[in-house]
Amino acid sequence: MNMRGSVGVIFGETNTREFRFVVSSPEVKKGDYVKVWHPQEGWVLSQIISVKKTSEISSPDVAIELAERKTSNSEEITIAKATIIGIRDSDGLLRAPKTPFSPGDKVFLANESLIQETLGLKGGDAYIGLLDGHDVKVYLDVNQLVQKHVSILARTGSGKSYTAGVLIEEFLEKDVPLLIIDPHGEYSSMKHPNTSSEELEKMMKYGISPRGYAEKIVVYTPANFAVNPNADRLLRIDGRNLHPRDLIEMIPARMSSAQEELLYEVVTKLRNEVESYDIHDIIQAVEKSKNKAKWGLIAHLEALRDSGIISSEPVSVGELLRRGIASVVDMTGVSPEMQKTIVAYLCREIFEARKRNRIPPGMIVIEEAHNFCPERGYDRAPSTEIIRTIASEGRKFGLGLMIISQRPARVDKNVLSQCNTQIILKVTNPNDIKAISKGLEGMSSELEDEIKRLPPGVALLVSTYIERPIFVDVRVRRSQHGGASPSIVSGMRGGERDEGIIEKIFRRRK
Repeated sequence: MNMRGSVGVIFGETNTREFRFVVSSPEVKKGDYVKVWHPQEGWVLSQIISVKKTSEISSPDVAIELAERKTSNSEEITIAKATIIGIRDSDGLLRAPKTPFSPGDKVFLANESLIQETLGLKGGDAYIGLLDGHDVKVYLDVNQLVQKHVSILARTGSGKSYTAGVLIEEFLEKDVPLLIIDPHGEYSSMKHPNTSSEELEKMMKYGISPRGYAEKIVVYTPANFAVNPNADRLLRIDGRNLHPRDLIEMIPARMSSAQEELLYEVVTKLRNEVESYDIHDIIQAVEKSKNKAKWGLIAHLEALRDSGIISSEPVSVGELLRRGIASVVDMTGVSPEMQKTIVAYLCREIFEARKRNRIPPGMIVIEEAHNFCPERGYDRAPSTEIIRTIASEGRKFGLGLMIISQRPARVDKNVLSQCNTQIILKVTNPNDIKAISKGLEGMSSELEDEIKRLPPGVALLVSTYIERPIFVDVRVRRSQHGGASPSIVSGMRGGERDEGIIEKIFRRRK
């Protein structure tokens, strides 16, 4: 066994959980993975959790003298503390050594294969980036992600949509059927290859190349092509033979109990008298009623009819979730309440179709999830109940969820708790930190502090099939990112160029 190249020596009291060592190499830093030879177990992986320097300077006077170069009598020592991760046994299970290391044992930087094997990073097929501070690729298992749900949480501007795009690229590479709820029109840009000069330079580091997914992405608009010219197809809901419950969910405004009773009465009668009916038939039937509640109900039904969202020529569930295709529902131009209605309908239809095996296994991606499955006390949404159902029962039927939000505290806690893989970028709001901590086992105050200080592009990855939380340097996107904030400065410059024209207009008015 070669003991050359050590970066330190263990000293002081040791146990089977952690140890300290005197650092002998300037390469050593917090977060590094190290290995120590154990006489019974072989190489054991550990991670450095703190690094500090100490010296013989014990008083302010000595420090001042040293600063003024009156003396150079200072022996500076660097001490690191490491927590023991463990070794894999013959059954592939991770366990800690049963006896501690000995003072005097040498410490080495861990090699890539030991890190991957011990942490459980081998065998995945979704490449999301590099282990932070290391040239070790991090792969997740696509099947695990779909079957056991994912959440991506971060404060605004910290890269949650960008990171979601990285995962979506990996799903598309594996032909996973996707339905993407896109409130702000951020994902249609994935049709095009990444042309950012800054990111093109980084692609060599991550070992990827630019690529667009035009052949795999279909953009639907619930509005119209005038509002959303980038859409490929109109999204319309089947308006034939709707149940009263469906209509109540589709009408954004709250209906009175008298209006709901009248609606049930009218629709039940129609269902008994005719084979097929639509919203026009329902409105006509309500108009014939002598019930005073009919006027408010007619107004609700006419508003739903005029929205254009329901049609006799709807998009089928089988079209929305199909192998190798990401169906992006771009909600641009759609009111927040109608967005919730559409999400409730789509999630319910897809869940029922998947239960009956009418569509392939796949995943529903929900951006701004706090709007569609809000925590009690923050908001109400007709989509909450079905999203909860998919979170708790979807894995039995091969229907996964990816929940994306910048306000974790406002996302239904039952939904978040079902996400077995959590990707957390920078979060600073105390309520959001608290919500994340409640949903994660073994969340320490040290990890909470790390989340608050995460640099751009680095995420905390917590998953049931990775042995411990790890920090990942998320790779750059192959495709174009559509969620970047607009440049205020360039916008102002554009305004400056137009200033002369604006002045002329005002002069004419005067």
